[in-house]
Amino acid sequence: MSNPYSMTYGRIPDQLISRQMQSDIVCNAFMAEHPSQQVFMITGVRGTGKTVFMTEAGRRLAEDQRFIVAELNPEKDLLQGLAAKLSSDHALARIFQTAKINLSFFGLGLEVTGSVPITDIETALSKMLASLKNKGKRVLIEIDEVTNTQNMRTFSSAFQIFVRQDLPVYLLMTGLYENINALQNEKSLTFLYRAPKIELNALNIGAVADNYRKTFSLSQEDALAMAKETKGYSFAFQTLGFLTYENSGNFRMVRDQYKQYLEEYSYEKIWSELSANDRKILIAMTTCPGGRIQDVREQLEYTTNQFNPYRKRLIRKGVITGTERGYVHFALPLFEKFVEECASDDDWSDLTENPEHDEFVNEADFQGNTSKRDVIARKDSMTLAQLLENKYEEGRAEGIAQAVCRLFAKGRNVGEIMDLLDLEKDAVEAAIQKGNKPY
Repeated sequence: MSNPYSMTYGRIPDQLISRQMQSDIVCNAFMAEHPSQQVFMITGVRGTGKTVFMTEAGRRLAEDQRFIVAELNPEKDLLQGLAAKLSSDHALARIFQTAKINLSFFGLGLEVTGSVPITDIETALSKMLASLKNKGKRVLIEIDEVTNTQNMRTFSSAFQIFVRQDLPVYLLMTGLYENINALQNEKSLTFLYRAPKIELNALNIGAVADNYRKTFSLSQEDALAMAKETKGYSFAFQTLGFLTYENSGNFRMVRDQYKQYLEEYSYEKIWSELSANDRKILIAMTTCPGGRIQDVREQLEYTTNQFNPYRKRLIRKGVITGTERGYVHFALPLFEKFVEECASDDDWSDLTENPEHDEFVNEADFQGNTSKRDVIARKDSMTLAQLLENKYEEGRAEGIAQAVCRLFAKGRNVGEIMDLLDLEKDAVEAAIQKGNKPY
């Protein structure tokens, strides 16, 4: 028998703990006679099973004869890709030909005699979707690992028009919190801002234990101990199961290998995508074993207002948990040990020494005697107006505001600037609105 667990991202493994409740939310909404939603955004930290969840939901919907599932590559022209997917199906191609939709201009092979070729891809898709609607069909579009690219913005704008035209289109997208957030904050894509999110958090430990108990014939006690090693992290569940299967069911013998796989295939990437200040918070947490927020803040010399934006963002990214009032804890198994090792490997005495640590260092002009270190240390949830109320903070506020305006002028959107500078939305918008006016 082959190993029932898989460490391959995106592949549906034989052993899977289904997120039935969340899958039902998506499928019931899309299958309803009068759908309440036509878009769901699936988010979570790397390795939480976003792609598997989307694929599983897509398969469920494909069992309904009304649904046509089109999986698109976010790196390519999405509108062209959707038209190509639909027209390549012989049954659908006949529907388009009967409706006299001539797609020959796009090289899709659908030339209709006596019908003028359509030269605009958005118009072509509107006609294709309308013809499918007349046949009682619905189109589910799946896009994995979305980012805020021009391709994605163009597609989302067109999708918004299709929805307004009452066309039968449905969209499932997966993405990291920061990428979804950046896309939602695009001013022209307000419908995405209101789109519901499916946040994939930890798997139920009881379900993980039950799976391990049945697969490896473990006692209830050993199965629970093995499950707790994963903290409910989907990639950890698969990895520990895979390694244990390869080692004759002895999970205690694979701990070092398990740690190595988590670090190499997940944690190093997660760490590289965190800002310098996010990392600083996590490193401080390793020195406060109880996870008491007051202890972490004192270690960093942060006020509550300074600390809270980072805490909220790290929770949204799925790196820490904050369910216990006044405490924060690492959400991922053995991640605390990984952070400790990263802290010992790097010099964190000055976060500005390496420009890669924070794009703010490259973008801002700093005035007077205000140091780069000083400005970075003061990035928090206070609005620009609040900063300017105190003359002592005026130089810092001006530096932050100029950094915001420079990023905005370079094409960064509000969401991206929020993440890059660790600011709240109102502070970013206040700085953009003030622009180049004198302070």
